[in-house]
Amino acid sequence: MSQLLSNDTVTLRALEPTDLDTLYRWENDTALWSVSDTAAPYSREALWHYLQQYTGDIYAQRQLRLMITLTNDGTPVGTVDFLNFDPLNNRAELGLFIANEWRGKGLGRQALERLTAYARDHIGLRQLYVFIALDNEVCLKLFEDFGYSRSGILKLWVKRGNTYRDVALLQMIF
Repeated sequence: MSQLLSNDTVTLRALEPTDLDTLYRWENDTALWSVSDTAAPYSREALWHYLQQYTGDIYAQRQLRLMITLTNDGTPVGTVDFLNFDPLNNRAELGLFIANEWRGKGLGRQALERLTAYARDHIGLRQLYVFIALDNEVCLKLFEDFGYSRSGILKLWVKRGNTYRDVALLQMIF
């Protein structure tokens, strides 16, 4: 596996049909919907169709999802996403998910390291950006410690239950 997408601990790889059950479990975990903007459950059929249509071509689909796995045994631990890819301005929104049982082990940071190298050195992006709710202190700390800068606060940007919450816009410019 290329050093661009892998280190001794984590590997970023393309989605495979064998990821169906894992994606189904993660996408339908209602506890995660508040940070993923998911409004309804996904069917196995919808996810299967997504996996069948998935090309991994960020230029054609304007997005890219990669599975984060443990390098030693291939265990899936999360996903990373490039969303809203803008090839004209060489930027993309970033999404990062680490499954609950794997949090707090440094895997998110290591995935960010590999993803950043891939974005900068292979795709040629100039910047990555993320939107993080201000009450998600762990995620804010991860991205700020990694070198992302707060560029602004979007007031009452996301609805969680019956309330709206502020969101920080963070950027990493290469």
